[in-house]
Amino acid sequence: MSKAITGNIPEYSVGELSAALRRTVEEAFGRVRVRGEISGFKHHSSGHLYFSLKDMDGVLAAVCWRGVAGALRIKPEDGLEVVATGRITTYPGQSKYQIVVESLEAAGIGAWLALLEERRKKLTAEGLFAAERKRKPPFLPEVIGVVTSPTGAVIRDILHRLADRFPRHVLVWPVAVQGEGAAAQVAAAIQGFNALARGGPIPRPDVIIVARGGGSIEDLWAFNEEIVVRAAALSAIPLIAAIGHETDVTLIDLAADVRAPTPTAAAEMAVPVRAELLARIATLEGRLVGSAQRLLEGRRVAVAGLARGLPDLRRVIEIRVQGLDNAAESLRRVALMGLQSRAASVAGAAARLRHPREVIADKRARLSAAVSGLRPQDFAREISRLGEGLARHEAQLGEVLRRLLADLSRRLAEQGRLLEGLGYQQVLARGFILARDIAGRPVTSAAGATPGRALTLTFHDGERGATVIDGTKPVRSPPVSQGKLL
Repeated sequence: MSKAITGNIPEYSVGELSAALRRTVEEAFGRVRVRGEISGFKHHSSGHLYFSLKDMDGVLAAVCWRGVAGALRIKPEDGLEVVATGRITTYPGQSKYQIVVESLEAAGIGAWLALLEERRKKLTAEGLFAAERKRKPPFLPEVIGVVTSPTGAVIRDILHRLADRFPRHVLVWPVAVQGEGAAAQVAAAIQGFNALARGGPIPRPDVIIVARGGGSIEDLWAFNEEIVVRAAALSAIPLIAAIGHETDVTLIDLAADVRAPTPTAAAEMAVPVRAELLARIATLEGRLVGSAQRLLEGRRVAVAGLARGLPDLRRVIEIRVQGLDNAAESLRRVALMGLQSRAASVAGAAARLRHPREVIADKRARLSAAVSGLRPQDFAREISRLGEGLARHEAQLGEVLRRLLADLSRRLAEQGRLLEGLGYQQVLARGFILARDIAGRPVTSAAGATPGRALTLTFHDGERGATVIDGTKPVRSPPVSQGKLL
């Protein structure tokens, strides 16, 4: 009996039963959404993800294939509560069922915030949000790079605000600002702007604005991804982040050099107001001109005061000219007296000297007297000795006369050069004129040059006659012919 009953039960191989169970499970749970906490997360070297979803009542194995893992909106982490969407299947090798994950999202705002806080602490520990890394954007950039969606109100608001304040050259790098692949596009745009060479065909921005309109934490999540935060922190170009509304704070805001509460505010931070700059320049220009005028007026008054304390320049020159004439006259007299004294000394010395002919005649007389008392054999010897002495004395006398004459000539030349340097002729050579009256007396003041008075004008190369016409009004000089006024 039992044998018959046993014979009516279908018999399956292990593989057949596993395949039947798999078909049954996949048909009953073709696509499901499961909420649970990630546990035992493992990123295999093949690129596949393995983990479990658990709650207080059970555990469900989960697998995410490599092709799907790279497109997940969030990265699985232990302890993160998520909602996994996929299909239920079995794994015959371990006699278990599992969910093949096709998408993954955080379960509720609390999970998103918990993940955000954990990631913030991690990146803070790495120094990506440190204040010393931040740089001040340029006051007036030539080129502004904007990373945002090419459609929508954000780019229009930024361009409109820049045009109102101070038009600049704007480069827009279009990206997706939410959804799968948005984080990678934003990071690539920041890196792309930094890779542009200065002076290249595409101008390199002086500042970058990363902007997006408001939205939920899920919508803004791309700007919390590590790839975006690291790209912003490593940007060599100053970066302004304007993500969402003023109350929305993303991790790129912490890594950026400047955080703007809105995209419009980011445009205002990027450039100053042109009209305000022009007004400020005009104000500064007016202050500068006024200061320069006041300074010049003060200097003019000071110079005028100093000028009042100075003596009359013409009077000073007249006194100096008269003193120079007196000094030149004194020098002339001293020089003449010196020359006369030197000439007298030379004449006295010359008078005391005997003429060489007299010396020779005396020597010859003495020689004749001596010869008369000499013997014939001594005559030749004495003549030779006296001749040698006579020649020696004659040479010494000539040398003394040459030295004396050379010294007197040198002194006379020095006195002549001194007289020439201090004489008024040198003053005349520099363009001055010596005016004398008919008696030859110098006229040293304007009062002495009365109208109708005849004068003799001495130039450095000759003299000319002149008659004073008017002592107060300058007149054009009449032509001069052969040294006389016509």
